[in-house]
Amino acid sequence: MDFGAQDEVVRFLASLDGGAARIVTTHISVVALCRTRAYKLKKAVRFPYLDFSTPSRRVAMCEREAALNMRFAPELYLGAHRVTREADGALALDGAGETIDAVVVMRRFADADLLEQIAKDGRLTRQMVESLARRIARTHDEAAPDYQRGGAAAMRRTLDDAALSLRNAAPAGVDQIEALVARHGAALDAQAALLDGRKALGKVRRCHGDLTLRNICLFEGAPTLFDCLEFDDEMATIDVLYDVGFLLMDLWRAGERAFSNLAFNRYLDARDETDGLPLLPFFMSLRAAIRAHVEAAQQNAERGRLYFDLAAALLAPSKGAVVAIGGLSGSGKSSVAAALAPLIGCPPGARVINSDRIRKRLFGVSPTARLPQEAYASAVSAKVYGEMFEDAARTAALGWPVIVDAVFDRPEDRAAIRAAAGRARAPFFGVWLDLDLTRRAARIEARINDVSDATCEVLTAQMKKATGAIEWLKVDASKDTTNIAAEIKTTFDFGSDTPV
Repeated sequence: MDFGAQDEVVRFLASLDGGAARIVTTHISVVALCRTRAYKLKKAVRFPYLDFSTPSRRVAMCEREAALNMRFAPELYLGAHRVTREADGALALDGAGETIDAVVVMRRFADADLLEQIAKDGRLTRQMVESLARRIARTHDEAAPDYQRGGAAAMRRTLDDAALSLRNAAPAGVDQIEALVARHGAALDAQAALLDGRKALGKVRRCHGDLTLRNICLFEGAPTLFDCLEFDDEMATIDVLYDVGFLLMDLWRAGERAFSNLAFNRYLDARDETDGLPLLPFFMSLRAAIRAHVEAAQQNAERGRLYFDLAAALLAPSKGAVVAIGGLSGSGKSSVAAALAPLIGCPPGARVINSDRIRKRLFGVSPTARLPQEAYASAVSAKVYGEMFEDAARTAALGWPVIVDAVFDRPEDRAAIRAAAGRARAPFFGVWLDLDLTRRAARIEARINDVSDATCEVLTAQMKKATGAIEWLKVDASKDTTNIAAEIKTTFDFGSDTPV
């Protein structure tokens, strides 16, 4: 079937459901956005990685796309339908005539509800990003491990395909492309054993595969994944960190660095993928390189170059460090940790470990659920802090910076977190947030759906304890959180340049 014939199909689809408000074209599809429905047509194209060249192939792939995406967005997908040529020459959906094409039909959502647009408008919220990270984690939990696909050999094939596509699309100069290809190859060589080890541990699964901000929307108020990679099981059966790395890269590209770090941390709160952290710069860089050649191939030279430059920058190595942020309840520890995390190490920034989140997880409740008083018994707190210290040491030992957010009012806890950094052979930095009692109490009273269960009574009890001499950097916590994070970043040498 030639493109002229598909033009007729596009006109037909644009006439349905009250008429198309807009037609969106990508390198492999055309989508007619109508009043209440979206009709997605696959272009009659063939690439090294996909074949949509015949009507039968497009029918099969539409059926496959609809079935696969029901896993991610059953509320959006309405199924696959044939486009038929009727006896009178007219086109119909699922008519009695010859099948000449196929479409995937979806419920329409507002253009403004696409996360790419939400990010452009500055409308992303913490709640959206946290919910999205948890949803991605659930899809990974629900997918069965695949012990046949993935690993270093599969990633080598991905690199080879990406290199060929970069050379053909030319988002940058020849020398720059060859330099990036060589760096990707070296990174893969360095991490091959880790990739294969994670495959053996069941970390390779059938994922979404294309988690850009353009493939996520708000539907009925919830972040919803759609348009998963359907045309190649090999390309979509990947390390789970490679899947979520696409989102982290695209948030960083969009200038939403704090949200990229937030998504990273909430995903790791839900799934302990700490062992895979050394892979993340490589994964994010490769995702950016793939977007670079896709954009360039669609004649979007500026976006192609943007993604290419990002791919080169994202390969910057990270270095381990342990940063402890302490202070009595209400001093703003969690806010400062969140502001500081994107500033440390390579994108998406530092891992943040919070004692309150560990405690809630140990009791099997949501982070904002309130725990009974017995959950704060000395024995429980000892277990929480012990796990926190070990997690910090494990993360830093892998060459990734970690921020540990806890009260740290006891000298033995401050000594223990410094010792954790020592076990990891990583530098240690301690920060103590100072704030007067009145302001701390006011902040506690103003909390809504907060992770911390601290009350003003808890604060009063903390005030009666002897903290001993605190030798950490003391910071005035009455200042703006962004300024506090900048002050900490300026004061300490965290061992790496400011993130790209």
